[in-house]
Amino acid sequence: MAGGLWPQTAGVSAQTPPASWPQFRNTPALTGVAGSALPASPRLLWTYDAGSAVESSAAIDGAVVYVGSSEGDLVALDLATGKEKWKYVTSEDLGIGESSPAVAGGTVYVGDLAGVLHAVDAATGKAKWTFKTGAEIKSSPVVVGTRVLIGSYDGHLYGLDAATGKQLWKVGTENYVHATPAIWNGVAYFGGCDEYFHGVRIADGSKVLTMSTDAYTAASPAIANGVAYYGTFSNEVVAVDIAARKIRWRFEDPERQFPFYSSAALGGGLVVLGGRDKMVRGLDMATGKVRWQFATRARVDSSPVIAGGRVYVCSGDGRLYVLDLESGKKISEFDAGSGITTSPALANGRIVISSQDGIIYALG
Repeated sequence: MAGGLWPQTAGVSAQTPPASWPQFRNTPALTGVAGSALPASPRLLWTYDAGSAVESSAAIDGAVVYVGSSEGDLVALDLATGKEKWKYVTSEDLGIGESSPAVAGGTVYVGDLAGVLHAVDAATGKAKWTFKTGAEIKSSPVVVGTRVLIGSYDGHLYGLDAATGKQLWKVGTENYVHATPAIWNGVAYFGGCDEYFHGVRIADGSKVLTMSTDAYTAASPAIANGVAYYGTFSNEVVAVDIAARKIRWRFEDPERQFPFYSSAALGGGLVVLGGRDKMVRGLDMATGKVRWQFATRARVDSSPVIAGGRVYVCSGDGRLYVLDLESGKKISEFDAGSGITTSPALANGRIVISSQDGIIYALG
């Protein structure tokens, strides 16, 4: 094991998607691939009113869904019925922003806009511990063995003891840490708002990579076979060869100059992500060439999910789109009636999405 924390992996196939959806983008490498499929036209099963806008994407652990709201509530819902199991209040003044829950070892972790990382008992909703950073948290926690990692707008990535919340190390960057780190061979990789791509060893917090990419980055990287794929605010999608420490390819649409906020999903030889030009694209993983693109009616900040040869992605137009992975053609859509920036969570034959009007939806 690299650093004694995470097994060496050769590629996406070595990281089998779990039956649940325990964290943002599902797998430690943030590939956005689900372990179970859905019907071609999923139907609405239940809704839950969170009472305020939801920007935090859901996590699913077995039969329970965990979601954070801008009102500051972390709620646990029954996946089958939508019935509330418990509610935990983080910060009432500032609430939960884009930080999405992570579930591991019977504990739910989530960050809030007051800069606090919360560890909550998954069964009871009772606090286990809290850890205060120096500024708001929009990054999502990632649990690796006995460590939980969290980025903060104070410019640091923190490594904490998952059981106690004790700080083990922190690593500084030159700007906000907005992206969620992807884990590859015992190292946490993330693009920074300081225009660098960073690699931090999980075991001790030592920096192993600081590579200039000349681009402000908010999207989280997805990693396969030692290559990290992510979009930037310089209107590009880049593929970073980690071992070679170089850009393998860059994609930039010659006609549509818009930032990429959506994090990529990797599957079928494609890098699939949304853009603020309202488009969802499937780029060839090897070359960065466009294989297909699909137009929605508003910008796409939501990160897509790949499952069973299909792409599931939400748009600011309030719709969940189901696309064919190979061709990008629309199979079906679901209209939530309010803009969606959260990313779908898919597990156990259910997909959970949340909208800006505070409604959480389960379809299957």
